[in-house]
Amino acid sequence: MQQFEAYQQAAVHTSDNVRIVSLLYDGALNFLKTARTRMGERDIAGKCLSLGKATSIVTELSGALNTDEGGEIARNLRRLYDFVLDRLLVANLKNDVTALGDAEKVLATLRDAWKEMERNQVAAQAAHARPPAGAGMAVRV
Repeated sequence: MQQFEAYQQAAVHTSDNVRIVSLLYDGALNFLKTARTRMGERDIAGKCLSLGKATSIVTELSGALNTDEGGEIARNLRRLYDFVLDRLLVANLKNDVTALGDAEKVLATLRDAWKEMERNQVAAQAAHARPPAGAGMAVRV
């Protein structure tokens, strides 16, 4: 029974991390949407604030990568984050909606992958949490 409880704890902590990363992507994309609106309104302060918040999220995601344990996947993610950060800088400095769109596309693709991972983990946890067939049934002899 202890092994099952340890498994459940590990699954919960892993799913919490996946959920957190997924929410960070959502937040970054929401800030980029706001930045796009602010660009259209010529609200420089609002645009800068929104892009700054998105940049902070992407910087945190990049900084959380463990390239020793994550190997090539972590290194590729770091490159993608560097690309996104570069595009956000260009978008901010030049009011470049194309650069903003480039960043949005990459983050949306990554967010979709994390959302899929989150859905898979929820489904796996639900499957493991189901009682075995016949559990709780009384048998009369």
